[in-house]
Amino acid sequence: METNLTGKRAIVCGASKGMGRATAVELASLGASVTIIARRGDVLEQVKAGLDTSKGQKHHALAADMSDVKALKEKITAHVKAQGPFHILVNNTGGPAAGPAHLAAVEDFERAFTQHLLASHVMVQAVIDGMKAEKYGRIINVISTSVKQPIKGLGVSNTIRAAVANWAKTLAGELGPFGITVNNILPGPIDTDRMKEIVEGKSKSTGKSIAELIEIEKATVPAGRYGTPEEIAQTIAFLASPAAAYINGINLPVDGGRTSSL
Repeated sequence: METNLTGKRAIVCGASKGMGRATAVELASLGASVTIIARRGDVLEQVKAGLDTSKGQKHHALAADMSDVKALKEKITAHVKAQGPFHILVNNTGGPAAGPAHLAAVEDFERAFTQHLLASHVMVQAVIDGMKAEKYGRIINVISTSVKQPIKGLGVSNTIRAAVANWAKTLAGELGPFGITVNNILPGPIDTDRMKEIVEGKSKSTGKSIAELIEIEKATVPAGRYGTPEEIAQTIAFLASPAAAYINGINLPVDGGRTSSL
């Protein structure tokens, strides 16, 4: 199975920690040169310093805020012009704040729409010309199992994630003829800071302890545990590889079997 990414260039968003960081590490270990993106440049430099360079990879760190799409477009366009073309794009942004949909402010939806769909769109538009020229493109969006099954208490996230999934499915049809695939990873409960934030929020609203809520969450997963960022990263790496060339337009849950829908 061909998973060697030597000579490929990748962009990984949200790479300062969690699933994004693990993905950058995994892609670099397979030979890709990786540009890592997040808001904090100092943390990105630390992540970059730890990436594999044994196959001649050249890595870059780009500090950018996904909520400022104008500045993001300027930065990523300049970077792609200087360092591209890129073959792999991993769109990954921290989820919106928890809470019921009917209590969310209009601004909450607007903010999430910008950070997730509009920012991802800016990233895609920056790389697709290069992908077309190279006849190789892998666009992978990290979203949520809420695309298939809305999650109680995550009203804004449920709404925006579904919009991103439909956008991605549309792109898959449009870009497929150019050798570009577009797929979505749907993480279930993963041991990240985001999961800790959600559990802490539930603890405050329900009065239950964090330890109790973690056990309740794990009990909903047939595998009986949280997933790891590395398990998400390995799935992304497969979809980014030549081996996954005929996989396009899918929503792939990586959730230990928790999602009950097909």
